Amino acid sequence: MIGQFGVGFYSAYLVAEKVIVTTKHNDDELYVWESQAGGSFTVTRDVAGEPLSRGTKIILFLKDDQLEYLEERRIKDLVKKHSEFISYPIYLWTEKTIEKEVSDDEDEETKKEEEGDVEDVDEDKEKKSNKKKVKGVTYEWQLINKQKPIWLRKPEEITKEEYESFYKSLTNAWEDHLAMKHFSVEGQLKFKDILFVPKRAPFDLFDTRKKLNNIKLYVRRVFIMDNCEELILDYLSFVKGVVDSDDLPLNISHEMLQQNKIFKVIRKNLVKKCIKMFFEIAENKEDYNKFYEAFSKNI
Repeated sequence: MIGQFGVGFYSAYLVAEKVIVTTKHNDDELYVWESQAGGSFTVTRDVAGEPLSRGTKIILFLKDDQLEYLEERRIKDLVKKHSEFISYPIYLWTEKTIEKEVSDDEDEETKKEEEGDVEDVDEDKEKKSNKKKVKGVTYEWQLINKQKPIWLRKPEEITKEEYESFYKSLTNAWEDHLAMKHFSVEGQLKFKDILFVPKRAPFDLFDTRKKLNNIKLYVRRVFIMDNCEELILDYLSFVKGVVDSDDLPLNISHEMLQQNKIFKVIRKNLVKKCIKMFFEIAENKEDYNKFYEAFSKNI
């Protein structure tokens, strides 16, 4: 259970001093689990609280120095980084400022009484003058993980524009990619992958202080890390993309990756596909000249 449910749950205590979990099964009573992470917890039947027909509700009591996690922007950034591509919808209760027109008849009548003048006015003009815009606040549930994992779809179903849009979203690039390789491996292990070669080298390509690769690792659509040195060889650090594995555990660490046989197979396949992609680039002289000018020092 620790390796599945516990990955996200116990990290709650990094920001919360107390956690309350209320859960209800269809064929069972409503129970409340509560703990302050002191090595103990309580589980009680809830008979007086808010009724819950089915499902689970988690309440975090944030620490005083972690109140930034109440901010809408902070929560959206976290979801975008770690859970943007999971299959379950994530909704956030958001505040929205809107403008609406309200009648100003009362103000107009008061003004006329003060002036004491009466004049004929066009009805349409009067209707317009009797309306004014005021700002109001509304609240609504907003879906914040709308992006679908493009790598789960078949390559023939994806348009060039969709690949370009995904590449720019993934890398924050302003121009399109030079080459792309979309593939999946199925058999004793299963993973899907999209690799991109940029059109130009970043200015900090050989900066030793930056992360050594640009491949994001996902496990069953959940983001795990983007700074894993073992995922691809150093000379391919300019290649960008995603790897999504169904076989790696969610709570995998750098130390575990170094010994993991599945990970070694993934890395071997990534290197093969990168080399194949470079040969495909070489088939077009113009593209190959761009590639060689940008990344010849790497290869």
